[in-house]
Formats: sequence, C-alpha cells, structure tokens
Amino acid sequence: MGKRRGYDEREGNPMRITFVMDGPIWRPYGAPKVIYQYANRLASRGHQIAVVHPTRIRNLLPPSSVAGWLKDRAREARNLAVAWGLLGHRRVRWFTIDPRVRMLFVPDLRASYVPDGDVVIASQESAAEEAAQYPDQKGCKFHMVQTYPGWGGSVERTNQTWRMPLHKILVAYWLFELGLSLGCDASEMTVVPNGVDLDQYRLINPIASRPKRVALLYSLREQKGSADGIAALEFAKKAHPSLQAVFFGTNHRRPSVPSWVEFRFDPPQEEIVQEIYNGSSILLFPSWREGFPLIPSEAMACGCAVVSTDCPGVQEFAQHEVNALLSPPRDIEALTKNLLRLLDDDALRIRLAQAGVETIKQFTWERSTDLLEALLKSKVQGKNLADAEAVSRR
Repeated sequence: MGKRRGYDEREGNPMRITFVMDGPIWRPYGAPKVIYQYANRLASRGHQIAVVHPTRIRNLLPPSSVAGWLKDRAREARNLAVAWGLLGHRRVRWFTIDPRVRMLFVPDLRASYVPDGDVVIASQESAAEEAAQYPDQKGCKFHMVQTYPGWGGSVERTNQTWRMPLHKILVAYWLFELGLSLGCDASEMTVVPNGVDLDQYRLINPIASRPKRVALLYSLREQKGSADGIAALEFAKKAHPSLQAVFFGTNHRRPSVPSWVEFRFDPPQEEIVQEIYNGSSILLFPSWREGFPLIPSEAMACGCAVVSTDCPGVQEFAQHEVNALLSPPRDIEALTKNLLRLLDDDALRIRLAQAGVETIKQFTWERSTDLLEALLKSKVQGKNLADAEAVSRR
C-alpha cells in the first residue's frame, strides 16, 4: 500500500487533522467541548480527524517551589487514576463523538504518539508546548486559544506559549487585541468565534410564561464567581420570597449552596436544555473571566434572559440593555441590582430574552467550522507550495 500524499484541494484529498488535548477529559467543560464540536463537524466534511488525549501529564505546573511540585504530583496522580478509567472505555461519555473521529489515548504528547498529518491543533499550554517541538510531518502547527491566562499555569507561562511558532486560533476578538499587546504578529492570529448548536439549544417553552426561576452554573473554581451568584440570589430571595433557583454543574453540592436552591449534579445536556434553561426565566452568570463562554450563549438560545458580568468574553455576544444586563466582575451589588430589575420588570426580561434568541442565531457551528476549515486549508496549501518551490530550487 503506497504512502498517502498530503492534502491537495485540486485532487479533492481530505486534510489529516490532529487535535492534541492537554489531558484526559472525564467531565464536561467548555474548552474540550469546542474541540469535539470541530472534530465532529470536520469529520462530517470528509476530513480525517484524530483527537489525542495524554494519560500522563508532564510539567503541568512549573516546579518552582515544594508546594508547587507537590500540587503537580497530586494532580498528575488524579489524572492517571481518571485515565485508567478512560482507557478501559476508550471513549468520552459526556459528548457524542462521531464514529469517524479517531479518539486516541496515549501515555503522553511526545511526537511518536501523535499521527502524521497535514494539521496539528494544540489546546491549552501543555499541549502547545509539546506541539511546538513536533517535526514537520505532524502538519502545520496551530494553538487554539480559548481563554487568558490558560488553566494550566501562570500568566508568564501563558505568555510564553503565545510567542511560540504556532498560528493562534482565537475564539474571541478580545483575545486578538490581547495578542497584539503581547507582541504577536497579526498575520499569525485568526479569530474563529465559538458557535452554538441551535438544533440542540433551542426555544421549547414560551418566554413570556416562565416562572421566576434563576439558573446558575455552579463551580468550585473561584473565577467562575459562584459565591457572588449565591450572594446575589440570597438578596433577591428576600425581595421575592417565591423566587426559585436551580444550580447545575460537575461539582457536588456544597454547604454554601442555600437549602432552598434545587441542585442538579452533572445533568445530561438534554436535561439542561429542556428542564434547566427552558424551565428558567433568567440565567445568572457571575464569572470573573471568560474567553467565549458557552453557558450564557446556549442559555440565550433557549430563551433565558441573561444577567452576567461584563468580562470581555461575554461581550463578544452580549450587550448591556440590548440583549442582557451586565455588571463589572466581582461587583455583587451591581449583579444583584440587575437580577432584581428582571425579577421586578417582566416586560424587560421578555424583551432581553427575545433579543438574545435573535443574537445567538448569528453564532452557528456551521459558520465557525467554515472559518476554521478555510484557515486550515490556506495554511496547508501555503506550506505545500513552499515545499514544492524548495524542491524545484534544489
């Protein structure tokens, strides 16, 4: 069997695209969800897709102190334990993966474990650090940047990965401006906004007739602002004793969650769509920083009026008084006032929710995949042309 040639659009060959994750993904969250969306959609377009998951993570945190080293080892041990379960099942259970996508679980991200191809796309810092060292046969190198700083380490480490020779795929325009401030070349950055699966996240229950029920993503990550959201809800409950709230997420209920709040641990996506988003009139989103958050955009598509912080990622699709009410991160008083405004003014809630549904119609995964596919094709074609010219000069 002959060696497969690289991508050539004139011959109709599909691209060989490898996504490199930063670890085993055992629970749902935004960054891997975006990768899996693209993997599925690119596979449906005929491209050959592999998603590589390391089961052992090296240098997750720089060992600059004993405490940091111990934290690094503890996190690695946890990931190894989880990876053992993943290896037994060879699949991600919380997201439906197209059977045409090769899901690879490998010891680490050394080049020998990564398929040769036309494109390799790294997620997060640890994956980008490895991908920057890959030989040319792994493909044109990209880093999909979904937040700043990254989850894996310090601001300094994040900045270092931004300066590596990988073309940056940015999920939001504010990240492009940030890249310029870090000294990155504009030609080496491309914005591809996140999308929303409008077939899944959809309006089921009429907006106008919804009860005074507030949904909130509950997280133990401090920057997600769950404590701020709880404080705002407690104030609102005093003004509206009949107020209901439902929390959901991948962390178990903690004592800090008020007893009157309904709690859904790790619910399936269709339950989130039908019972949480469509069963609530408001989504409260108190996060301190985001790249391009999926939760408020998906809730908008389902008819929730959004009360959120105005961190840059939210501003990619939300405008104060137009389709949401926004307030500065960590400002509990302002967050509470906006929540009370919607609880007191049903007409305002309905207007903002309806505007949100219309806004999110612009953010489809089909459009995002078009943009990503065009970017990858242009880079691969450029590399092939450069390689051909180099051969002709020999």
